[in-house]
Amino acid sequence: MPHLVQKEQDYRIPRQSLELIFKDQLDAFESEFEKDTNGNILIPFEHKGYTCNNDTDKIKDSKIQAISFFSGAGGLDIGTQLAGVKVLSSLDFFQDSVNTLKANRYFEHTQHSYNDIANVSGTDYTHMIKENNPEKLILVGGPPCQPFSKAGYWVTNEKRKANEDPRNMIGQYFRLISEIKPDGFILENVESILHPSNRSAVESIEETTQALGYNYILLNVNSADFGIPQKRKRVFFLATKKDINGEMRKTHGSEKERLQNPNLLPYERVVDWIGKYDNEMYHDPTTIAEGKYFNNLMTVPPGKNYIALSERAGHPNPQFVAGKRYWSFLLKLHPNLPSWTIISKPGHWEGPFHWNNRRLTIREAAAIQTFPEDYIFTGSHRSQRLQIGNAVPPLLGKQVIEHLCRWL
Repeated sequence: MPHLVQKEQDYRIPRQSLELIFKDQLDAFESEFEKDTNGNILIPFEHKGYTCNNDTDKIKDSKIQAISFFSGAGGLDIGTQLAGVKVLSSLDFFQDSVNTLKANRYFEHTQHSYNDIANVSGTDYTHMIKENNPEKLILVGGPPCQPFSKAGYWVTNEKRKANEDPRNMIGQYFRLISEIKPDGFILENVESILHPSNRSAVESIEETTQALGYNYILLNVNSADFGIPQKRKRVFFLATKKDINGEMRKTHGSEKERLQNPNLLPYERVVDWIGKYDNEMYHDPTTIAEGKYFNNLMTVPPGKNYIALSERAGHPNPQFVAGKRYWSFLLKLHPNLPSWTIISKPGHWEGPFHWNNRRLTIREAAAIQTFPEDYIFTGSHRSQRLQIGNAVPPLLGKQVIEHLCRWL
């Protein structure tokens, strides 16, 4: 684990941010906290974060090395290097992502390629591998996941044909695995790949992995269970030419889980990761939430969504009908809990919103994903949010890579 900078201090939620919330709901929220003499909520917190761009020496002589595909903004690549595995090469077909990787000194030794994976072959990496001469080589990547997203469930199974979707780049990834013949690899995807509608795709992954001579395990993980301040479910196929077995042991859990297993740590509180950034110096016009539903947003308690304003939640003046909106509609963070999933393309009123009734800043979204504090993102605000939302949380990636390396 990288060094986490921790500084204990008080975080303040202004009374004005909560004044429009229905009294019973507000009382339930405020009961968790102390207040100052002006009625503002006070939360003791420790700022958690780490840096990477001045810490490149540790991985230069690593014995296990990696080649990255579908690299995006580098979430899994950062995690790979935090695990002590040098990333020799990255590849992505989104120019802003490639520029992001190039902008960070953490990858100054990495060859970055802007290309479509269909245009490269294993022989393109022969000289690089020979020159670096790793004791063990792994491939890491998360092929595009659109065919497996929940947004596609409304289409009938006969029409979806996820395994044949042209956006499904898993076949190209396996082609390179067969050509490069690494000692192991990681294939990351969304949890929806495990939906019954995608059974043929999962079976294809498993059969191809075995046909290429690899043993594998499938990890279905929630980031919050591993110390990430965000509930984010992801699937990892870990493969190696040697025997591999054993789940990753979760490190964090709920109060109920911790009663049964006292070795678990409490879930990370999002305020410890983003409290520092609730400062005007980090805000910009994109954080302002204004328009049709802003007044409704003001009345949603932290940690809740639009359902709090419905008859189901006992609201005296229901404004919505529960079950008639997207679950993320008017969804707010709770400072003492992990964040909800940071998505890449939030709709205008899709959360998570900050408890102070605004949108998250780029730095807040990046911190919730556990990107380093000094990590540089390039491109427009929309592009940066897309890169962050599509990424594997680096500190989760670190633990997954470490687990694979135990079996190489």
